[in-house]
Amino acid sequence: MKAGGRGEVWTLAEIREGRLHPVSYELLAWGRGVADALGVPLASVVPGDNPPDAASLFAHGADKVYLAEDPGLKHFLVDAYAGVLADMTEEYEPQVFIASATTQGRSVMSVLYARLGCGLTADCTDLSVRDGLLLQTRPAIGGNVMADIMTPERRPQMCTVRPKSKRPLTPDPSRKGELVRYTPKKSSLASALTFLGFDPELRVGLPIQDAEVIVAGGKGMKEAKNFALLEELARLLGGSVGASRAAVDLGWAPHSSQVGLSGKSVTPRLYIAWGISGAVQHLAGMGGAETVVAVNIDPNAPIFGVSDFGVVGSALEVLPRLIDDLKKNKRHIPAGRLAGR
Repeated sequence: MKAGGRGEVWTLAEIREGRLHPVSYELLAWGRGVADALGVPLASVVPGDNPPDAASLFAHGADKVYLAEDPGLKHFLVDAYAGVLADMTEEYEPQVFIASATTQGRSVMSVLYARLGCGLTADCTDLSVRDGLLLQTRPAIGGNVMADIMTPERRPQMCTVRPKSKRPLTPDPSRKGELVRYTPKKSSLASALTFLGFDPELRVGLPIQDAEVIVAGGKGMKEAKNFALLEELARLLGGSVGASRAAVDLGWAPHSSQVGLSGKSVTPRLYIAWGISGAVQHLAGMGGAETVVAVNIDPNAPIFGVSDFGVVGSALEVLPRLIDDLKKNKRHIPAGRLAGR
């Protein structure tokens, strides 16, 4: 154990295509509040092969950055990543370790907590400090209640938070910090997995968690082929296509497009819900949208209760007319203007 790291709050940075993923900065916003409440430093842990420069992490709130660099970390192999993080955690003894509920974060933290024998709270929506302990809040019982969870007996206190559930801190380029280079043990890099390659998903626009405009469809779209209309509208608006759980369960859309507690949390400037009734689980996933437009045939649909604008009507009648109008007028409206900016 190295005393210099003991008691710190750690966040797990993620690298995608050689660059720090934006979720790395979101996590620092979460960690900054916890670290300040505990009166300890905030550190970002960056595993990878030739990790990006740490300056941006300092600018976004990190007091310290741990670079775990090795060619064996070039590709995300969960057992190798977990092995290195387990070694680092046992050596430096942080008291809190926060990751994002991305595919990477969920995977590696699940293996890590099992190796360390400590607790893990997944998909947190709020973090605070009570009596010197991390208070982790997350939805439970299908999102009908919010559970407060504490893990007082073991360290580190570990959790994942939903991507896009907090905006990064305003960067301060003048901030400096301590850079620690960590050399992973070769034995910890051993993996039962072999990286074969990466096939990007074919979709319209950005991943929904990164999109500024989302057009999402539910059961009101009637059948899978009608999602082509949503794709067409998304192209016209420069947005991405989302879906309710019901639409995903019916096979009309991939799980990667699902919005909600069992899908992804999104924070677009504009969210248009087509034929989505508004179950509480779905509303929880799109609650961060700045402007919400809903089209539903049921005037009593819960989605209207959270909408800024609503249209009572069939999605399959309104949607083609909107597409035709946009085409006829050759209009391509920037996302900021659509959202009232």
